[in-house]
Amino acid sequence: MTETVPPSTDARLVDLPVEPIRTDTFAPYGTLIESTYDGKPFGDDEAQLTLDRGTPRFYIMKLERREPVFRQITRHLAVTQCLASAGGRPWMIAVAPPDAPDDPAAPPDITRLRAFRVEGHQAIMLARGTWHAGPFFEDETVDFFNLELADTNLIDHHNCALDRRFGVRYRFVTG
Repeated sequence: MTETVPPSTDARLVDLPVEPIRTDTFAPYGTLIESTYDGKPFGDDEAQLTLDRGTPRFYIMKLERREPVFRQITRHLAVTQCLASAGGRPWMIAVAPPDAPDDPAAPPDITRLRAFRVEGHQAIMLARGTWHAGPFFEDETVDFFNLELADTNLIDHHNCALDRRFGVRYRFVTG
C-alpha cells in the first residue's frame, strides 16, 4: 500500500532510454490503444479491461510537470488502468512487467524496466499489476484521461521505493 518513505541519499542514478511505444514492445506491460474505424469488430488488439473488482472511475486528472527522474514505482493489483493525454500532448511512462499480480509483496523486476514515449493520439492500458512511474511530460501541466476504480488511489496503490530496495533511481533519457 501507499507509504511515505524518505528518499535515499546514496542511490545510484541510472539512465533509462525512452523508446517510441509500439504494440509489440509494450505488450508485456499492457495494450497500446490506437485509433480504429468506427464499426471495427472487437479483437485481441484492443484493451481487455479488468474493472469487476470495484466501481469503475473515469476522470480527467491534471498533472504538473516533474523532473524526469523517479525513485518509486507503483502498481495496482485490482484493476487495469487506461491513460491518455486529454490535450493530445506526448508523454513518457516507465513500466516493469506485472509478474505475480496476486502477490502484494512481490517486487518489480527492474531488469525488465522500460520507458516509452506515448504520442498524443495514443492511449495505453496497463495490465493488472504492471509497475509504472509516470506520466512524465515537457509541458507545465497536462490533463490525462484516467480509467481505474473509484478507490484505486486509496486501497490499491502498491509502491516500491527503488532507491531503498535496489539502491537506484532512474532518469528518462530521450534522443
